[in-house]
Amino acid sequence: MSLMRKVLLASSTNAWLRERATKAPFVRRSVRKFWPGERVEDAQAAARQLQPLGITTILTALGENLTKAEEAEEVTQHYLEVFDKVAAAGLDAHVSVKPTQLGLDLDRTMCERNLDRLLDRADHRNNFLWIDMEYSRYVDPTLELYRRARARSSRVGVALQAYLYRTAKDVESLIPLGPAVRIVKGAYLEPPDVAYPKKSDVDENFYKLCVRLMAPDAQRAGTLLHIATHDLPLADRLDAYARDHQVPKSAYEFAMLYGIGVSAQKRMAAEGKRLRVLISYGDYWFPWYMRRLAERPANVWFVVKNLLG
Repeated sequence: MSLMRKVLLASSTNAWLRERATKAPFVRRSVRKFWPGERVEDAQAAARQLQPLGITTILTALGENLTKAEEAEEVTQHYLEVFDKVAAAGLDAHVSVKPTQLGLDLDRTMCERNLDRLLDRADHRNNFLWIDMEYSRYVDPTLELYRRARARSSRVGVALQAYLYRTAKDVESLIPLGPAVRIVKGAYLEPPDVAYPKKSDVDENFYKLCVRLMAPDAQRAGTLLHIATHDLPLADRLDAYARDHQVPKSAYEFAMLYGIGVSAQKRMAAEGKRLRVLISYGDYWFPWYMRRLAERPANVWFVVKNLLG
C-alpha cells in the first residue's frame, strides 16, 4: 500500500483533523466537485440532471457507526422518506445504506428491524435497496443481514470488496441466491493479513470476481453485477469480456461516483452502457471524502487541479 493511501486512510478517522478540515473553505470547495450538498434534495437535483443523459443513480446519506438508538431511527425514517421522494420525482434512483447507520453496533435485532422496514418500502415503491460494506470486521454480520433480506425480497443487493482475501469465497456462497452484488475495490485501512496490500493484486482480484459473477451458472441463478470502478482500462476489459461471452446487458451495470470522471460517464452512457452513479450527501462527509481520495492517487491531483483552475 502506498504511503499516500495510508496517510489519507488514517486521516479519515482523525477527529481533530475532521473538525478543522470541514471548516476550511478550500476543502469545502474541493469536495463540492463530487458532493452535491447536505440535503437529499441536493442529491435529487443532481440525479435529475443525470437522468436525461441515460445515467441512473444511487442515493446514500453519509454517516456510520451511530452510537444511539434514536440516531438509527432517524436514519431509518430518513431513508423511508427518500424512497417516497424518489417515487414522487419519477427518478430511477436506488438507495444505499450502511448497517451501522441502522444500529448494527448497538443491537442486531434493531438493525434487522430497521432494514426490514426499508426493504418493505423499496418493495412498495418498486425500487431497490443496497447494503453497503464497511470494515472487514463487519463482513460476516453484513452478509448475514443480506441473506436474511434476500430471503424476503429480490430488491436488495450487497457490496463486496475486492481487496479482501475472503471475498472470492463470499461470492461463491452468495451465487446460489441469485444475488445483486456491487464489486468495489475497498476503501478502508485494513492489515495485510486481511487485504491485498498491492494495487495490482486488488485489480486482478476485482476482475476475477466480476468474471465469476458473469459466469453461466451465476447468470442462471439470476445474479446482477455492479462493476463499481473508475479504473477505465479495467472497466473496458470487463466490458470486452461480457461482449465476448455474450453476457446479457441486463446482467451487469457499471457504477461510478458522482463528479469523478464525468466525461467518461457521459461517454459510457452515450455508448449504451448501463451506468449507475452513486451520489453521496449529508454533513458527515469528511471520512468519506478522505477515503475517496485514497482510492486512487489521481483523485488527489483531480482536487488540486480543480482548486487551481
